[in-house]
Amino acid sequence: MLAELADLVLPGACAGCGTERVRLTYGTCAVCVAELESLRAFWTAPTPPPPGFPRCAAVGPYGGALRGALLSYKERGRHRLARPLGTLLAGAVATVAPRDRPVLLIPVPSTAVARRERYGDHMARLAAHAVRRLRAAGWTASVGQPLRALPRPDSTTLDAAGRAAAAVNSLRIAGGRIGVLRRAARMRGTLVIADDIVTTGATLAAVCRRLEEADMQVTGAAVLAATRLRGNSPGI
Repeated sequence: MLAELADLVLPGACAGCGTERVRLTYGTCAVCVAELESLRAFWTAPTPPPPGFPRCAAVGPYGGALRGALLSYKERGRHRLARPLGTLLAGAVATVAPRDRPVLLIPVPSTAVARRERYGDHMARLAAHAVRRLRAAGWTASVGQPLRALPRPDSTTLDAAGRAAAAVNSLRIAGGRIGVLRRAARMRGTLVIADDIVTTGATLAAVCRRLEEADMQVTGAAVLAATRLRGNSPGI
């Protein structure tokens, strides 16, 4: 109710399509809400997938209302979109993780620069909302953050091997957090990596490699959007 009241008192353009002077719900118009609610998670992989790329479910292709809402959330400071986007992310997590096992969701970490620019870790917020949604639907779910991210070079200047190396080298294990998470994941948990967008797959493969080096077995990954669809198999 408070979110809808804020949309009425402080109207703005729809986060999904940019339409102005229409009623918004969590920052999106009725048409975009319907588009987002119609999305169903599907299995996806880049073509070709990088070595170590985990099995990955995406909420939708990187386009339309999903792209608009994600950009508004990440780049334009519309943080109230974290709740509906986190709910969508929960759908992808549920595709990867069985309901009868506890789920440990590990968001891809943001660099210090990105956290400052975005007023916090945008994936940590999404993961927290996704976990709340999963718990409400009957999953035993929690969030873990055993990784930290260091600055890395612009990937547009690198080839596939360079992107993979840069992604791995930019990740560090947070030693104080890994012990408890490692024991929980080994004994009883389903470990799922969470990210916003998958394109080349280098980041997800790198996170998977770092976690497995720390003796944490990754079950799969869940993302909001996939930018390359040639290798996708909707409905699997």
